[in-house]
Amino acid sequence: MAAQDVLGQTARLASSSALLQVLFRVVTFALNAFTLRYLSRELIGVVNVRLTLLYSTVVFLAREAFRRACLSGSTKRNWTKTINLLWLTVPLGVFWSVFLGLVWLHLLEVPDPSVVPHYQAGVVAFGLSAIVELLGEPCWVLAQAHLFVRLKVIAESLSVVSKCILTVTLVILYPQWGLYIFALAQLLYATVLVMCYVTYFVMFLGSPEATKKSFPVARVKALLPNFVEDETFVNWKEARLTWSFFKQSFLKQILTEGERYVMTFLNVLNFGDQVLERGKAVKDQKQDDVAMAANVLELLLKLVLLIGLTITVFGYAYSQLALDIYGGSMLSSGTGPDLLRCYSLYVLFLAVNGVTECFTSALMCKEEVDRYNFVMLALSFIFLCISYFLTHWHGSIGFILANCFNMGIRIAHSIHYIYDYFKESTYRPLTGLLPSPFLVLVYIISGVITGFSEVVFCCDKGWMARLIHIGVGSLCFAATVVTMFCTETKLIHFVRSQFLSRYLKKGT
Repeated sequence: MAAQDVLGQTARLASSSALLQVLFRVVTFALNAFTLRYLSRELIGVVNVRLTLLYSTVVFLAREAFRRACLSGSTKRNWTKTINLLWLTVPLGVFWSVFLGLVWLHLLEVPDPSVVPHYQAGVVAFGLSAIVELLGEPCWVLAQAHLFVRLKVIAESLSVVSKCILTVTLVILYPQWGLYIFALAQLLYATVLVMCYVTYFVMFLGSPEATKKSFPVARVKALLPNFVEDETFVNWKEARLTWSFFKQSFLKQILTEGERYVMTFLNVLNFGDQVLERGKAVKDQKQDDVAMAANVLELLLKLVLLIGLTITVFGYAYSQLALDIYGGSMLSSGTGPDLLRCYSLYVLFLAVNGVTECFTSALMCKEEVDRYNFVMLALSFIFLCISYFLTHWHGSIGFILANCFNMGIRIAHSIHYIYDYFKESTYRPLTGLLPSPFLVLVYIISGVITGFSEVVFCCDKGWMARLIHIGVGSLCFAATVVTMFCTETKLIHFVRSQFLSRYLKKGT
């Protein structure tokens, strides 16, 4: 695959992943708004915090380390051994589902059955759905490693749409089912996701297209565990790297989902993987690959930074209005607006950390990963302490502030690593974190104007005042976008060349 093709496909994969995450957040937001009118807040809270935490913990601990290890380096490898290693995620997922399921059922406080019915069934279903999703792990890694962007988009979109349709249907027809509704929807989500990947590879393997691309897996049977005579069952280099990442997974999960653990237990793109070789200094890499990686990193950093800044600036002035439209005065009159404002800032930290940490994880050698585990251990302890004290000081807002602090420290570590990595080269991808001074000025002016507009027009002065507030925000947003087009020319050119030109060619 040509370097320019890798650049384009990698950028599209990372961009589509980011877009899907934003889309799924919007869908979840709308789904919660709908279900709040039929079901209790307590039931939805159990689903969004406790059961979702169970599911994400099982999936993360079972597969995260395997994904990061098996996506490292070149696609030219012994895929039989890699697939064998990936199948170990299933028994590991069974272990975590059973172990954590028992914790959720017997060590945590069981919700009142009259308010949250069928809690036990919900725990079992969410644990089972995690195991079902792990069955598609070999197909997912193959698709990710070979940049099957369209497959990822279609599979995840279909699974989310199916889940939403079933949830809405059952909520309308059988609201008394309680957690049965979300249990069935979660199982459907995992099943559809896996079936999309399996169906694609059943049709793709052995086809002329696969032969033309010299795809490393020729038969569907090769997607299952296979023993090879006189050879080890797995690649031990990958296995050792997986173990290093596995030790880190515990710490990373605490840092990622820390506030949910505190609430539950205390009652209060892998673009670097496709290009550069792990563990090699920048001077020992192919310089074309270094240039490509630096270019993609810089542009993605700039892209997520601008998206995050836009959400932060406009989220501050429109949080109260959004919650007022979403749930009425019940949400907009309390601490809800402040929570959403803080979360808008947290989105900025999340976006930047996602790109920087992905890049550093893709380049670290085993020894660096092991050293980083100690850093994560210290961070996890500090984070949990800060979460506890900030919660007592400022309630739910303290959770978000603690997460912002956590992400800031992780971003600082990744930036330090990236700076050291590229300092012996002529490339400076971290300039992607420096937007145009004029654009920064426009952001500041927009923030001041929309903030003043909120004080004057929102949100208890009638619909006409709200419409004026929306109009002011629309004008400021338009001015911000126009400024982006005028100042961030390199990013705009990249978007046009890699995305728009591709679809224009298809149209002709």
